[in-house]
Amino acid sequence: MAMKLSSESFREGEMLKMDHVLSKAYGFGCEGGNLSPQLGWSDAPAGTQSFAVTCFDPDAPTGSGFWHWVVVNIPANVTALPLGAGDPAAGRLPGSALQVRTDFGKPGYGGPCPPEGANIHRYVFTLHAVDLKVLPVTADTSAAVVGFYLHFHTLEKTSLIGLYRR
Repeated sequence: MAMKLSSESFREGEMLKMDHVLSKAYGFGCEGGNLSPQLGWSDAPAGTQSFAVTCFDPDAPTGSGFWHWVVVNIPANVTALPLGAGDPAAGRLPGSALQVRTDFGKPGYGGPCPPEGANIHRYVFTLHAVDLKVLPVTADTSAAVVGFYLHFHTLEKTSLIGLYRR
């Protein structure tokens, strides 16, 4: 049975609500709530030691996309992240879970905020079932390096795509 990822905050292909959009404090011109969406999952494969969650915008005008959220070392017995878990100050992540540096330059969730007038952007939330309890990374590790480790240690992955346009 294939692993499943879902959200109480949005459905596949739906526009993300303002609660999840980047806040004014980031200085990119958006005024959302910057709350990471609730995510839940089931049917992890045998051998799963931990999970990782990433949010990536492949449509960002950077030449390499944009990493909005990276969480690793989520314990294998966890099956959901609550609304707002991406706020490092909120303490809503389970156990040994670790948020690492995004393309905003620091750990934690940073919501959508594409340039005004741009086409709709896709925000790809991906759940990775990982064969290690702890990836050898720190909060300052880049998303690209985390991606390297995930490439070699992901047993299965599944994604859920939210959309946003200004």
